[in-house]
Amino acid sequence: MLQLLNRFRSFWRLSRLALHLGYGIAIAVLVLPHLQGSRRQRVIGTWSAHVLHILKVRLIVTGMLPTVDERAMLFVANHVSWLDIWAINAVRTVRFIAKAELRAWPVIGWLSQQAGTIFIRRARRHDTSRVSVAGAEALRGGDCVCVFPEGTTTDGTCIYPFKSSLLQSAVEAQAPVWPVALRYVRDDGSANTAVAYAGDTTMKQSLWSILGQHEIFAHLTFAQPIQPEGRNRRQLAQAAEEVISSLARLPVRAAPGTASDLPDAAR
Repeated sequence: MLQLLNRFRSFWRLSRLALHLGYGIAIAVLVLPHLQGSRRQRVIGTWSAHVLHILKVRLIVTGMLPTVDERAMLFVANHVSWLDIWAINAVRTVRFIAKAELRAWPVIGWLSQQAGTIFIRRARRHDTSRVSVAGAEALRGGDCVCVFPEGTTTDGTCIYPFKSSLLQSAVEAQAPVWPVALRYVRDDGSANTAVAYAGDTTMKQSLWSILGQHEIFAHLTFAQPIQPEGRNRRQLAQAAEEVISSLARLPVRAAPGTASDLPDAAR
């Protein structure tokens, strides 16, 4: 009986999520093109918060929170799940730098593009330079941008060493780097690894795992921004890594099987 109730709950949430994605398409087509600044941010933030509500994700936000008036900031976060994007956007709408594979995802990829996501092809070494330039231009224009410098996702029990390539945009634009520590936990405070979209887990498996959870606790801790003056990209990456590791209380471990995911000649 319990298994049947869990299956019904998952299908109910999936139905609501599908309707909300359809609503998102309508907003992206009919509303977003006519909005700018804080009004656009509020619409995207509210939509993202409702995604979390449908999936029963309880957002717990602490630290030095950004306001809607913050501009030209490079947010840097550890990466656990595709939920990370909605969690951060629910607090402060940003332009993400994300893998190009995301663009191919049905609906979500298109919505991400409409929200201003900058896509990177990790397999192409020179694409990192192009994306860094695009990120710097966005920052100079006053946009807030977010990167996941691990270059891949973890299972939520550790942090992979931060790669510095995409932090070059903060150096070029002289934009502050704002560390964000992400943790998904269970009732007892232990890491909720079922939320992670890592390793060989497929999107379908990850979605069903999240849909089947009774409740998900997502902790976001915003640290004090790191000023870029006198620092190069490697120093900024190292500083952000140390802050996030400390706030999330997670050790830094080498990614399994490969020394790096994003090309970075400095590491």
